[in-house]
Amino acid sequence: QVQLVESGGGLVQAGGSLFLSCQASRSTFSFNAMCWYRQAPGKQRELVALITSGGSTNYADSVKGRFTVARDGAKNTMILQMNSLTPEDTAVYYCNGVLRLPTGPVDYWGNGTLVTVSS
Repeated sequence: QVQLVESGGGLVQAGGSLFLSCQASRSTFSFNAMCWYRQAPGKQRELVALITSGGSTNYADSVKGRFTVARDGAKNTMILQMNSLTPEDTAVYYCNGVLRLPTGPVDYWGNGTLVTVSS
């Protein structure tokens, strides 16, 4: 059973920073890719940042230059450093991991952590 647990959300003022962490029940390097998604009220879930098993990263245009995704193999965690936050970043942030099994890719999700940015 693969488990992903997010932490680090909270309330921050615009211009501030937050550090999100996703604790995995297995090595983060065992996932083909790990991602951060977010879902704002009334909006669809969107991809925020991605890191592949090889360490390549990709970001949504809206967060480029402000957010950084990384993995800590020793702690089985994936992190998201968020700087220069704006109210538009307010959302529930979800950790996602993709395992490529013989039967096909399987997505695993955490329960999310709420980030609220006040103006």
